[in-house]
Amino acid sequence: MPLPSVILFQRKNSFLCSVYKCNFISFIFLSSGTGSNILSALQDLFWLLKSKVEKQLQIISVLQWVLTFLVMGIACTLILMYILCTDCWAIAALYLAWLVFDWNTPKKGGRRSQWVRNWAIWRYFRDYFPIRLVKTHNLLTTRNYIFGYHPHGIMGLGAFCNFSTEATGVGQKFPGIRPYLATLAGNFRMPILRDYLMSGGICPVNRDSIDYILSKNGSGNAIIIVVGGAAESLNCTPGKNSVTLKNRKGFVKLALRHGADLVPVYSFGENEVYKQVIFEEGSWGRWVQKKFQKHIGFAPCIFHGRGLFSSNTWGLLPYSKPITTVVGEPITIPKIDNPSQKDVDFYHSIYVDSLIKLFDKYKSRFGLPETEVLEVN
Repeated sequence: MPLPSVILFQRKNSFLCSVYKCNFISFIFLSSGTGSNILSALQDLFWLLKSKVEKQLQIISVLQWVLTFLVMGIACTLILMYILCTDCWAIAALYLAWLVFDWNTPKKGGRRSQWVRNWAIWRYFRDYFPIRLVKTHNLLTTRNYIFGYHPHGIMGLGAFCNFSTEATGVGQKFPGIRPYLATLAGNFRMPILRDYLMSGGICPVNRDSIDYILSKNGSGNAIIIVVGGAAESLNCTPGKNSVTLKNRKGFVKLALRHGADLVPVYSFGENEVYKQVIFEEGSWGRWVQKKFQKHIGFAPCIFHGRGLFSSNTWGLLPYSKPITTVVGEPITIPKIDNPSQKDVDFYHSIYVDSLIKLFDKYKSRFGLPETEVLEVN
């Protein structure tokens, strides 16, 4: 055998012997108690790393929605104005032309996207808190519905996750029902933001939009209205369960005009995810908030959550507190074209009683004492 072949053969045999030795040592090592312990430790390390990555993805998913809620509309408007002043002005001009053409789409049910509603990011968003949706009764696809969502909280995080995404399985729990979360009409005047909101099935909370969905969009529609609105957000604080409802009767009148059943919805934990500075009635702070609410439609709140890198610091991220949204029993509403005030008051009182009963039935299941009372303002 030539010398190079002998050397190659010897090296090959040496390599094979090393492999056999390593395999034999590995077998002996893993067969011993020490090997099993190390293997178990490696598995624990793997799951720890995976858990850490998932937690970071949850934080990112929530952060993007908080920034969307707070600054996306203004940021996109400023960016569009800037692009108009650059060499890329044609792109902005085309979008503005599209905006004019598409202006009334939000009033006609919007343009939802099942692809967007099923993004994986919403599942990370759900698991951050976590958020759950509890179904108590079936909903008929031959009827339309108005869900009254309580309480508002700071950002209505439970309302968004449960009804504007499929993260908690609203489509599976209520098959054939199309949910539309109603929010401030002003959001749909903001470029890019309007399209993002519509993709999740979000619509303006105004009469034109609601009338269209309940009268010209067939049956099986459910409009979710956060009844307390901005006024309720001013009083939300951890440990407090109160709703602004006594003088909120417009949604009942809408239900009567369209014969849409009313469904009370209560979200346990919605007020726990942020801490807020509450201004007393008559203070300058409350005066400013009410002026904003009257002229702009929202009330500025001074609130904080946790920091981005630590739960022990202040920041814009909500605290990781569970939110459980319970959808109650539908209240059958007759269709009355011109309901009287007496009709509105009657069905409003039924709705208030149903909401209180829903709260009392489920409060102890989700961490509240039996003595807890829902405050209706």
